[in-house]
Amino acid sequence: MLWYRHMTDEKWQATIGQIKDSFEVFEEQREDLEDEPGFIEWIVFQSPLGRMKLERTTHHWVTGNKVKGSKRIGSDVSIQKEYSEEVAHKLRAYKWDEAANEWAEIEMAKTSFSS
Repeated sequence: MLWYRHMTDEKWQATIGQIKDSFEVFEEQREDLEDEPGFIEWIVFQSPLGRMKLERTTHHWVTGNKVKGSKRIGSDVSIQKEYSEEVAHKLRAYKWDEAANEWAEIEMAKTSFSS
């Protein structure tokens, strides 16, 4: 089971600052989501446990769908998602698995990064 934790902008910046102060950082990036409004931010760093990746996804909640089209035969119909103004932040942590040569997600405790 994946655990997501709310990570506000302030908590994220504080966490990134602590990582930069304590560990060697290999990569820090931000990328827009392709299929919805929002973005993914991540930082890759060397910790005592090995190479780690912390990733935060920021997106809007889907509140509904709008169907656009005509009742004529053969006309196109499209579905447009409607998004809330409210933003959600989700956090995931990964550890580099040398044997598998890929990132392995770490299941975080329910109390991690809680408000």
